Amino acid sequence: MAVQRPSIPKGTRDFSPEEMAKRNYIFNTIRSVYELYGFRCIETPAMEQLSTLMGKYGDEGDKLLFKILNSGDYLAPLSDEQLLSRQSARLTGQLCEKGLRYDLTVPFARYVVMHRGELSFPFKRYQIQPVWRADRPQKGRYREFYQCDADVVGSDSLMNEVELLQIIDEVFRRLGIRISVKLNNRKILSGIAEILDEQEHLVEITVAIDKLEKIGLDKVNEELAANGVKAQAIAKLQPILALSGDNTAKLEALKTILASSQDGMKGIEELEYILGVVSALPLRCQLEIDLSLARGLNYYTGTIIEVKALDVAMGSITGGGRYDNLTGVFGLPGVSGVGISFGADRIFDVLNQLDLYPASSLSRTEVLFANFGEREVRYCLPLAAALRQAGIRTEVYPDAGKLKKQFAYADDHQIALMAIAGENEINEQKIQIKNMQTGQQESIAKDDLVAYVKGLLSA
Repeated sequence: MAVQRPSIPKGTRDFSPEEMAKRNYIFNTIRSVYELYGFRCIETPAMEQLSTLMGKYGDEGDKLLFKILNSGDYLAPLSDEQLLSRQSARLTGQLCEKGLRYDLTVPFARYVVMHRGELSFPFKRYQIQPVWRADRPQKGRYREFYQCDADVVGSDSLMNEVELLQIIDEVFRRLGIRISVKLNNRKILSGIAEILDEQEHLVEITVAIDKLEKIGLDKVNEELAANGVKAQAIAKLQPILALSGDNTAKLEALKTILASSQDGMKGIEELEYILGVVSALPLRCQLEIDLSLARGLNYYTGTIIEVKALDVAMGSITGGGRYDNLTGVFGLPGVSGVGISFGADRIFDVLNQLDLYPASSLSRTEVLFANFGEREVRYCLPLAAALRQAGIRTEVYPDAGKLKKQFAYADDHQIALMAIAGENEINEQKIQIKNMQTGQQESIAKDDLVAYVKGLLSA
């Protein structure tokens, strides 16, 4: 009987050591910038109670939650009649009490409520962990992927939004990725729904227009109509979505369009403030107001942020916004929050396509000691320890064998230097260092090894 080849679920990936070095470069870059701005790290479990997750992402988001079957005989509580009904949505609640987290924001809101007695507000946290979505895998979209979140809770100040925009700009400056940052405000979207007299369809409107770039205006209009938005309202929406010009021109036009909406005018005021403060800062990226930006999530209540790479065709690589009401659903009303999330997996793909990884980010072994036998290894081990103590990444080849095989190992792993000690070197208290790129080889005193290797590596 043929042995079935192992596989992994679609939408997930294995990562090689070199790929992990690249990913850790991304994580470390983001982590260092977060900490530069005073954010502190937390972690939450991979799985949450389904009651924590359901209803926080809209109907579409709820469908993408991975549910976990209850332990033991999970069918025992169900009658034959219930099983035969095949009503999966209704049965899920009885079969599954837990689910894999969809993002890091909702678990963070739960964390804040559970630990509120231990926290000092405003509380600034960052979190770098995987999340899961039962989505259709495609380029740049995975079922398991990492998010790198930063959030501030317990502060209404729009200075938090300004700081998050600075963080976005600094992270991508360090990574070398050119970006565009799109902004909107949920209050403006609410104001648009209000002047369209379609307040009851706010969610349907925002979900549809958020797909504008992906599916085009005609398909957006079809979706709006299918969801019950009146033809008159759809027609009235067209010139709003077509607004052009710079940010100032768009805001001035919106002031006229939304003059009768208190909510809409408040959103305009917030965007004006953020753009005004940011204009005095040395940001590299350009900020653009995009009225189609909604991100499709129910919990945003103010500023909405989305980032795209300019030089690669890729979806959003960072997003976020303000979600004043999120902790209220967990019994802690009145706590304002705002945050962003870097999509590490998409950033990984962007950096790969643009080949932007610095050589130092790959963390390869720098020196490999050859192994000729027990006596030679005993001579080399203290030298290897001295190099490691000096911060030089060092290996000792584990098996005594032909030098050709050990050279091949060094080439395969792109190791810069080989350290070789045979009987003559031991007798003379020396060691041979071979540069694997140039082929040059030199014999040096063992006491000079650390300084010599440092000089070669820094050249």
